[in-house]
Amino acid sequence: MSDAGLTAGGVLAGRLLETLAQATADAPGVTRVAYGPGERFAHALMREEAEKLGAVARVDAAGNLYLTRRGRDPALPAIVIGSHLDSVPHGGNFDGAAGVVAGLAVMAELVVQGIQLSRDLIVLVTRAEEAVWFPLSYPSSQAALGLLEPTALEAKRSDSGRSLADHMREEGFDPDAVRRGMPGIDASRIAAFVEVHIEQGPRLVAAGVPLGIVTGIAGGFRYVDAKCSGAYAHSGAEPRFARHDSVLGFADLVAGLEAEWDALEREGHEATITFGRVQSDPSQHGGSRVLGELGFTLDVRSAEAVVLERIEARLHALFAEVGTKRGVTFEAGPRFTWEPATMSQALIARLDRAAADLQMPAPHVPSGAGHDAATFAGANIPTAMLFVRNENGSHNPHEAMEIADLDQAIRLLLRFVTDFDKDQP
Repeated sequence: MSDAGLTAGGVLAGRLLETLAQATADAPGVTRVAYGPGERFAHALMREEAEKLGAVARVDAAGNLYLTRRGRDPALPAIVIGSHLDSVPHGGNFDGAAGVVAGLAVMAELVVQGIQLSRDLIVLVTRAEEAVWFPLSYPSSQAALGLLEPTALEAKRSDSGRSLADHMREEGFDPDAVRRGMPGIDASRIAAFVEVHIEQGPRLVAAGVPLGIVTGIAGGFRYVDAKCSGAYAHSGAEPRFARHDSVLGFADLVAGLEAEWDALEREGHEATITFGRVQSDPSQHGGSRVLGELGFTLDVRSAEAVVLERIEARLHALFAEVGTKRGVTFEAGPRFTWEPATMSQALIARLDRAAADLQMPAPHVPSGAGHDAATFAGANIPTAMLFVRNENGSHNPHEAMEIADLDQAIRLLLRFVTDFDKDQP
């Protein structure tokens, strides 16, 4: 698109995103593997651009990158703007990266306008946010705060089978320091953490507005290798009363959880329930066989912990009920969890005021997907998020964010940062 009407920061953001798209192209999208070459390139690019703006760069033991524009009084707690640069395989270019370039764009606007804040402004570039690479929730942002569990360093990367510690070390970082809980940044030195991200759902597109202010980030649980087991049998010879059909057992489980979902929505609660993979053994299944075993994954999310507890309780009750009815058994397998996160009401109010001052419509929206911001909110750091309108969802090559919409986020974030700096002692 034309640069006409964009801020200087918006022009910079568009250029950086285009460079990333070209350099990390992996048809039909982009691939930036966590602790791999695409992510490495992206971090180097952001560092180079920040240093051109006069920022000071440093890297912590986990490889997180801190790009700091010094304030008049660096003793004051800093404003931190951050997101990640890794992507899913063959994914879209904007997930994560839009938030990083928005932070650099705000820094560029401060330079262009000759504004020096009283406090440091830090653009934090994290690693390995996408759980497709390591089965972990936000490992690098947790490491940044010294909160990563030592056992997480043994998690295996999905493509290589090698540990997180191995990949950190290979990239020149220090997993031993991470294991000891050495933080990259002191939580008490953060006045506010703000993440800009493309919206991964359709709310802003449906509302016809470029921006939204996030109220909270859903937590959830995931079973990555669940099974429904019955017994294989001949499709014609096995009468109904004698069957132990894993397909019908699984179908009853799905129907039972959807009924619970319906009830939650009637009561005004939001949740998502997803069976992302359903599979059977091709060496055993067939058109003339009752299926004896079916594997599946289950992903459940909600911003309300009580809703997650309720769905999980119903899940295990259904395992027993359906098992008895259908003569099957369920094995849940490994469980992966992450906590809900509520955004700071004070920061939301500040963003509301900044949007009103700029005459920008910015409705409040929830986030069903996880983000690094959840780590900071969970550590009791005042945290906020902005969503930018984006068509076609995320984690796919068809992400469609307009730079003009991102430029609106940059304008809002700049107003937020400068107003925050004036108001805070």
